[in-house]
Amino acid sequence: MAVNASAVKELREKTGAGMLDCKKALEETNGDISKAVDVLREKGLSAAAGKAGRAATEGVVESYIHAGGRIGVLVEINCETDFVGKTDQFKEFARDIAMQIAAASPLYVRREEVPTEALEKEKEILKAQALNEGKPEKIVEKMVEGRIGKYYEEYCLMEQTFVKNPDKTIDQLLNEKISTIGENISIRRFVRYELGEGLEKKQDNFVEEVMAQVNQ
Repeated sequence: MAVNASAVKELREKTGAGMLDCKKALEETNGDISKAVDVLREKGLSAAAGKAGRAATEGVVESYIHAGGRIGVLVEINCETDFVGKTDQFKEFARDIAMQIAAASPLYVRREEVPTEALEKEKEILKAQALNEGKPEKIVEKMVEGRIGKYYEEYCLMEQTFVKNPDKTIDQLLNEKISTIGENISIRRFVRYELGEGLEKKQDNFVEEVMAQVNQ
């Protein structure tokens, strides 16, 4: 398909790849810029791909408190230099990631962190669901693998859609920042607290409380 110059320019700005490589990637993906970014990364042509192996030990621990103190997030995001870690652009990115964690409740940064036990348990549940739906056993395994992808998209931060722009994933957002800023950036770890999480919440019965006071 014919690729317009504006799409090539946009892809080049996002990845830092050469114009010809960008044009070929867009032709290969029928003009889909997000898929073209992935193609360039897979081929090692994206500037972000070249920076991924560089040490990133500076950065920031960003905090975010939401909903009147009901949700709190701490996230560590690393870059290569202290200078970049203090820039407004890097801090804005860190803030966006902290807000993402607060809003989307991921459990892991990336799929490689999902414990084997949790993954196997999820597969068993998905297999049982597929069989209960009456699906033939010979295609159940393929269905489970497809649905596991949805599990990663829901619980792995890097594969979640960005809450401020659902057209891109956090992984794509990260690589855009790497290309723009010019340093390797890594989302290392996070913790998310939600008030009352894991506790058995007391169910107040206000009618009984009022009646008890009246009968005293």
